[in-house]
Order: sequence, then structure tokens, then C-alpha cells
Amino acid sequence: MFSRKRGAAKHVRATDAAPSKALADSLASDGEPVAPEFGPWDSRFAPEGVQRLDLGSLLIPAIEGVEVRVQANPEGGVEQVVLVDGESALQLGVFAAPKSEGIWVEVREEIASAMAADGVTPREVQGRYGVELHARVNTPDGPADVRFVGVDGPRWMVRALYQGAAASDPSREGVLGVVLEGLVVIRDNEPRPVREPLPMRLPKEMAEQQQQQQAEAAGQ
Repeated sequence: MFSRKRGAAKHVRATDAAPSKALADSLASDGEPVAPEFGPWDSRFAPEGVQRLDLGSLLIPAIEGVEVRVQANPEGGVEQVVLVDGESALQLGVFAAPKSEGIWVEVREEIASAMAADGVTPREVQGRYGVELHARVNTPDGPADVRFVGVDGPRWMVRALYQGAAASDPSREGVLGVVLEGLVVIRDNEPRPVREPLPMRLPKEMAEQQQQQQAEAAGQ
């Protein structure tokens, strides 16, 4: 729901707005990051002994009862990740960002502008990770609540979109909130344009299953 701008990107300096916990910790000691209290985690601080689904740039903690729906292209590149728990869903995205400044403020403004252009009036609400964006949007099935959460980390940003019960009432996010705080971001050392999606891929088992399904479909 946001587009890349042409030309020089407008970033948010650390003095413009309160950075997220992950980014604030990264800036706290002259660029030397400190371990945050909770995630999404930069890979260097990820707790050990946790079973996770490995999607490349994003590791998702495996929690009983949470269904993970992954949409991938024929090459196995992940294009969409949605987690479902009961009446709630959480869509995840992870993007490249500068090392020392966050981009969620700018991204949030663009999402709000896009909504306003569609006649939707979003609200800014203070949440666990800072300012969230809440709105009721029109869908083919009728009006629905959405809630955008952004987390700025060192050279990455996680964008989380809650839908369903967890969007209309944040106190009902339940285990999906646990998933969000347990995410691990693996940012490679490749120089990437700001806001470019970090590469995600299917785990080996899922990729093999997809290839088998494609082969069967081609045979029919």
C-alpha cells in the first residue's frame, strides 16, 4: 500500500520522532547495537532454542494453532506471508532501510494518504511499537478494520498488517502479537534501495512440494 518515490528518498532523522525500540537500541551507543527487550529481533540478538519457519530474510516463530499461509512465485520467491489465528490475521512484510534512521513515519504517512484518496479516514494510535495506523476500509465483503504496525530496525523495517478481531481490538491480537515480537530479521550485506522488499524464499520442504504440484499440473 505504499510506493517507492523517485529521486532522493525522504527519511526521518532520529531527532524527528521517537524511534522504535529496535532502532533506538541500535543508536544508543554510537552505532553499536544493544540487545532489545523484545523483537522483532535483528538476527544478532535472536534468542536461541526457538523453533522457527525459515523464509530467508524473515524467521517466523512456530506457535501451535497459528496457520502460516505463504504465497510464492514459480521460482520459490515468497511474495506474501499471512498468519491466521481464529478471527484474526497478520500479514508481514520486511524491507530495506538505512542503518541509522527509520522509515516507518514516512511509510505511515503514505499509507494514510492512499487511504484518504479512497475516502477512508485513518487514525493514528499509540501502540506497543509506537504510532500505529487504524482504519475501517471497504472490501468486497463489506467494511473491515485494519491496523498497520511498523517496526524500524537497523537497516530494516517490518510492516505488520492486522486484520479481523486483532485490528478492531488490539487486546485480541493474542498469539499473533507473540509472533510479531518473536520475528527474526536476517538482513544481508547487499546494498539495497530503501524500501526494497528483503528477499524471502520458501523453506526446502515447501519448495519441493510446490515443484511437485507444478509438475503434476503440467502433466495433466
